[in-house]
Amino acid sequence: MRLRTPVRVAIWVLLLPVLAGILFPFGVMLSTSLKPADEVAALRYQWLPSRPRPANYADVFRAMPLARYFLNSLIVALGATALGITCAVPAAYALARLRFPGKQAVRFTILVTQMFSPIVLIVALFTQFGRYGLLGGANVYVALILANAAFSLAFSIWLLSGYFATVPPEIEEAALMDGCSRLGTVRRVMLPLAAPGIVTTVIFSFIAAWNEFMFALTFVADDRYKPLTVGIFSFVGQYAVDWQYLMAAALLATVPVIALFLAVENHLIRGLTAGAIK
Repeated sequence: MRLRTPVRVAIWVLLLPVLAGILFPFGVMLSTSLKPADEVAALRYQWLPSRPRPANYADVFRAMPLARYFLNSLIVALGATALGITCAVPAAYALARLRFPGKQAVRFTILVTQMFSPIVLIVALFTQFGRYGLLGGANVYVALILANAAFSLAFSIWLLSGYFATVPPEIEEAALMDGCSRLGTVRRVMLPLAAPGIVTTVIFSFIAAWNEFMFALTFVADDRYKPLTVGIFSFVGQYAVDWQYLMAAALLATVPVIALFLAVENHLIRGLTAGAIK
């Protein structure tokens, strides 16, 4: 049903202030990233740079190994997402379809784990990872992947179990009657039907791992293995902050996330809509 013109105008009037509020911080970041150092430090704030300096973006790569930090973040985010989804899919399917004793207790336990902040366990994780030699050299990738996957797992299970529950049981029963095994049914029937939900979960898991800061700051001591979030933090000094470089690096850090959203936009919209209907 097409909305009438007055209704559409009213919707846009309501949405434009919200959109402006969302985009305002990005506008400030872009403006600051293009300012020379003297304008950033000026007592009177200027919304737009009088002498735009795009060279700030090139200076960021000379000031730090930003490409290496991008690669480190990509390794951790992809690894944590892959591990989390691999564990979340069977767990979510079991909660949505199988009957077993203590099912409600498992659901409640998963929900309760979301109430704890990762900072509560960071010392214990640091101790355990150090005991198993995961804090030295490239092994720190494993520590970061395990930590990020573990703390996004509960959310992924809850999200995916809702999508699996929306698939009519009759479709799965028909596949079982045709001789398909339970595992084959999940792989050939459930996963394709729940693809929008899986894509949605992948995006949220990837963004959580990509933006993670506290684990990386605590676990990584070698500059060669720092992810992007910790690398950008080096622009914050004890007595001064290089705001123009900090904003430039922060904007560059959003590019992979935006590209991911654009690549899977249709799946994401269908996934969020299915979750809302559920």
